[in-house]
Amino acid sequence: MRARALVVGESLVDVVRTADGAESEHPGGSPLNVAYGLGRLEHAVSLLTRLGGDAHGRLLREHLSAGGVSLVPGAVDHLPTSVARAQLDAEGRAAYEFDLEWVLPAAQLPAELDVVHTGSIGAAVDPGAGAALELLRSWRGRATTSYDPNVRPAFLGSPEEALRRVESFVEAADVVKASDEDVAWLCPGEDVVEVARRWQRRGPALVIVTRGGEGAVGVAGAGTLRVPAPPTRVVDTVGAGDAFTSGLLHALAEHDLLGPAAARRLRALRLDALEDVLRTATRAASITCSRAGANPPTRGELAAS
Repeated sequence: MRARALVVGESLVDVVRTADGAESEHPGGSPLNVAYGLGRLEHAVSLLTRLGGDAHGRLLREHLSAGGVSLVPGAVDHLPTSVARAQLDAEGRAAYEFDLEWVLPAAQLPAELDVVHTGSIGAAVDPGAGAALELLRSWRGRATTSYDPNVRPAFLGSPEEALRRVESFVEAADVVKASDEDVAWLCPGEDVVEVARRWQRRGPALVIVTRGGEGAVGVAGAGTLRVPAPPTRVVDTVGAGDAFTSGLLHALAEHDLLGPAAARRLRALRLDALEDVLRTATRAASITCSRAGANPPTRGELAAS
């Protein structure tokens, strides 16, 4: 199935400095990465975002075009394109600092969609975050709604305040993907699988927690399932979580589990189908970890992995 997807959230340029001091610039922002990943997997993707008319904005537009992603009209404004500065440690893990402007442009959206995804800073920083939440709520029942908190503590205040906002998005989503680091920051001291189960009871059909090199765990109505991560030579982890998300949505589309007509099937997801979905998503993340930057797999690369 070729899904019709709308991704909502920030676009920015990652300025990446490695442990040895080398610096490079890459397109980034979790929602942009998810949209790009879905485009490379040959889905019909529109990105509702904002970026500037500057050189960084041109870099992002060219990148999205090359990945088959359409910008929703009104994305380009007079403000500078947002920038994230990522410092990689010796093991390839990234720590970020941001220079960000985030508003949600007024836009005419498609009449029909299979999936609407949002998350990260775009679901955390007002005024854009509030608009993103209302948009997700408005599409619930008309499309599969998807959310990834992708926690950035610098934008979130206290964990208690952040959790209230995160759970408002959880309640508006059919599919939630979070990392174990997200859950540990939001719910310190709690078992991440128990948090996933609690979130699943708040409304989503499916809640998935990624666990880095340990793989992922999925919670659905049929139960809880863990899958390991495939063996991977890690170059860096930039964009791995976003590749997991695009791989997850791709796998759900392959199982015909996206869109309003699939809502009942998604809620009745069997554990064997959930295992295939999780293994597909973990393969997408591992491919991205095996090469530099947020470079998700194509459909052909994922199928061959």
